[in-house]
Amino acid sequence: MDAVLYIHGKGGSAEEAGHYRPLFPSCDVIGVEYRSDTPWEAGKEIHDAIAGMGADHDRVILIANSIGAYFSMNADIEKYVDHAFFISPIVDMEKRITDGMDRAGVTELELQESGIIRTEFGEDLSWAYLRYVREHPVGWSVPTDILYGSGDNLISFSTITAFAHKHHASLTVMENSEHWFHTDAQMQFLDNWLRKKTDSQTCGLDYKKPF
Repeated sequence: MDAVLYIHGKGGSAEEAGHYRPLFPSCDVIGVEYRSDTPWEAGKEIHDAIAGMGADHDRVILIANSIGAYFSMNADIEKYVDHAFFISPIVDMEKRITDGMDRAGVTELELQESGIIRTEFGEDLSWAYLRYVREHPVGWSVPTDILYGSGDNLISFSTITAFAHKHHASLTVMENSEHWFHTDAQMQFLDNWLRKKTDSQTCGLDYKKPF
């Protein structure tokens, strides 16, 4: 049996995996409930969750949402995953952080000296986080399909297209959709996207692991 592993985004939960079970009725759909909010800690949780799955499943398919995609790409799991589906993925965390610094009027020196700076828009800026991101650039060789909303205010179209081109990923854009896919129309679009990319009876993939 194949496994579908779901990695939620910020504020989400492993229970969201239930949405995908009707789409993959012949597969073992599993949600990972990571607790950490840093890539080095969350990445380890995701790695530990997936590392032992190969013995019980023929193939592992990853569905990752938003920052869950970034954490997954920092989890050293490429050798375990046959295919990935990214929904509104954060693919350039350094730009995301530096954009937040610009928005808050914080310089790199100020962040380095303070370590952590709280912002008015609710996201802490962390020097340790920024250093990690720079020292661990994303390398991703898993065959990947990406779903992106044209109104995404967290990741620009130029950033997502650059990532897709660099990593040979397919990119599907839903017009007039924001970062968070949650309305009936958005979820229907997401479901149809997955159906087109897969065969629900077999998990629909004919890819070999890259290693």
